[in-house]
Amino acid sequence: MILVNTPEIPNKAITEVHGIARGSTVRSRNIGSDIFAGLKNIIGGEISEYTKLQADSREQALQRMVEDAQRMGANAVVNIRFTTSVVMQGCSELLAYGTAVTVR
Repeated sequence: MILVNTPEIPNKAITEVHGIARGSTVRSRNIGSDIFAGLKNIIGGEISEYTKLQADSREQALQRMVEDAQRMGANAVVNIRFTTSVVMQGCSELLAYGTAVTVR
């Protein structure tokens, strides 16, 4: 599966557009991370627990998008984007989406 955030893939021709492929995950923080983050907020620095949570969320959303594109019969996804939204306090969704295509 070829994944790009551009509308085209160099040296490839898009032969079919399958539609929008999407994958999302909703994650919440845990009390342990929140306590540590509160302390880090006082002294400053990266809150590595939240960084890891976001990185894991991005990877899971991306993998789900790839699975969606494969179900449509695509071999590539172009124009990939990520977006987030707050579902409730301490809980957010990360969405990966793009156009599922067949290239040759």
